[in-house]
Amino acid sequence: MEKAGVDFASHLVHGTITHLEEMDMLISRYAPEWPLDQMAVIDRNILRIAIFEFLIDGETPVKVAINEAVELAKTYGSDSAPRFINGVLGTLADKIPALREELLLPVPE
Repeated sequence: MEKAGVDFASHLVHGTITHLEEMDMLISRYAPEWPLDQMAVIDRNILRIAIFEFLIDGETPVKVAINEAVELAKTYGSDSAPRFINGVLGTLADKIPALREELLLPVPE
């Protein structure tokens, strides 16, 4: 992989790990029918990465992050994963300003 790809992947991994607690709280709140410990590992991690990308980091456009997450879910998740991922992320996307304020995140420029 080229250096830019390695740097981007490293940024996603480190950012996701750094903000794991906040993201898990959001996932638990907006997907209460699926407790984190009962959610498929791949689904949980796809959600975390997408949330980091569009909410916390703010460098990836919301629609792009959601589309990428849905595509990952189609490839690696169960039959119901894409719809589930899309639903949770779509709900979060509708609340970005309030969630950034709640989490005390800066507004990306």
